[in-house]
Amino acid sequence: MTERVDASPPDSTDAHMENAPHPIDTDFELGQDNINPFGLEIHNPVFLISGLSVVAFVFLTLAFQTQATEFFGWLRPTLTSTFDWFFLSAANIFVLFCLMLLVTPLGSVRLGGKDATPDYSYMGWFAMLFAAGMGIGLMFFGVSEPMSHFASSMGGTTVEGAARTDWAPLGAAADDVVAARNLGMAATIFHWALHPWAIYAVLALALAFFTYNRGLPLTLRSAFYPILGERIWGWWGHTIDIVAVFATLFGLATSLGFGTEQALAGLNYLFGWGTGSVAKVILIAAITALALISVLRGLDGGVKILSEVNIALAGLLLLFIIIVGPTAEIFSTTISGGAAYVKDFIPLAMPFGREDTNFSQGWTAFYWAWWISWSPFVGMFIARVSRGRTVREFIFCVLIIPTLVCVMWMGAFGGTAIAQVVADAAAPVKDAALELKLFVMLENLPFATVTSMLGIILVLVFFVTSSDSGSLVIDTITAGGKTDAPAAQRVFWCTFEGVVAATLLLVGGSEALTALQAMAVSTGFPFTIVLLVLCVSLFIGLRQSLREDRNTA
Repeated sequence: MTERVDASPPDSTDAHMENAPHPIDTDFELGQDNINPFGLEIHNPVFLISGLSVVAFVFLTLAFQTQATEFFGWLRPTLTSTFDWFFLSAANIFVLFCLMLLVTPLGSVRLGGKDATPDYSYMGWFAMLFAAGMGIGLMFFGVSEPMSHFASSMGGTTVEGAARTDWAPLGAAADDVVAARNLGMAATIFHWALHPWAIYAVLALALAFFTYNRGLPLTLRSAFYPILGERIWGWWGHTIDIVAVFATLFGLATSLGFGTEQALAGLNYLFGWGTGSVAKVILIAAITALALISVLRGLDGGVKILSEVNIALAGLLLLFIIIVGPTAEIFSTTISGGAAYVKDFIPLAMPFGREDTNFSQGWTAFYWAWWISWSPFVGMFIARVSRGRTVREFIFCVLIIPTLVCVMWMGAFGGTAIAQVVADAAAPVKDAALELKLFVMLENLPFATVTSMLGIILVLVFFVTSSDSGSLVIDTITAGGKTDAPAAQRVFWCTFEGVVAATLLLVGGSEALTALQAMAVSTGFPFTIVLLVLCVSLFIGLRQSLREDRNTA
């Protein structure tokens, strides 16, 4: 299959909207609410409110750093402890909704109509969606999270008063190495498999369907037409898009912050470059500059190429660890961890009656809020590259295949680190900082310097593709759904993504990641409500489309 099989310009979704098989009869015209100062395509008021709010956030946070640090330290645990049941319940609904689409006749609906053909090959498509969806996170947590859950499970449970104070998942596995390893892997896979990808899939599918099948702009408000009708062009739609911009920006800033911390830790570990505030700002500025170059090259010339390169490098590093690492232990950990994930799936997903509150609130609730806050970015990006796929094909490839890859990734990286600790209780990886665990683990394998540099390069390129993709997405929303807005607007959003990430890292001090996580959770909470309503709207739209397809058959 060739990479592009239609005559529309690369990066252009607007042409596909015009060819929608069952367009919605609306008086709306693409860009009708836009204003054009200096030749720009600015949606009024989405761009103005979003842009000014981000500028104000950066200014106030830097001006009142002490108060901001205290606020961020209070915000995250308050939200995750109060609304943990809500986040867990919502994520379960998204998984069930996706599985329903997979097995019902609704899965036969094709994005773009019955005669639509894919714009990208499977390899190019999968590389882009995976790089956007998980890149930096897998590098940061691939070693650190399995290790954390393994250690807390080995430590057993502790109770003070009437509440548990340990961080172990479920009932722990005190002093049982095999059981603790399996439980640690099950908990890790739970956070990186079906649930996060279901969150992405729901939003991506809704955006793709209402754009390619209904001829509406590629923006969040379009997905609510079956419920809101023409009101999506007014303040209902403006509010949805503004919330999506905030969620995308701060969810992306969290990932960029993790990437910065890990890349700097690796460079300092290898070369002693330092990890202070100046180093953070310099690194973010350098990577943002590279992202700007990719932004200006466009989707095909920038993100797609970098995504395919990164997938190849990630596959090379994964294969290296499997071959030179404890191969038998890796496969044993992967298989038994995957089996434990299946066995413990329902207990881990249970939103009520949990005794392991530190785990369910501090880990799971945060993760679901983070994935949800990142879903507008990942979802819109996946939607842009998914025309021509059936709903069933879309759900399978976006949900099932990444789950299998995540299981293998966590089994290789986490399994290797756990094997090192089991073989030597004093292994350095055991007590290394979270952002250093990957490099300390690699230090015990051959060619450590080369593989550590490869790991840093992966983090940095994932950083670039995330920033680049995020800029394209936010620019599309704030341009009223136009995908060919002037490059200056992408430059603005790409720059401010870096500025927000740097700001949160600076004001957080030693608790920089807490500040990042707090903003991801705070924007993820209202957007969870948006996504739940979106599921209803998407179901209505797909059911109508299926009837129309049958009537024209």
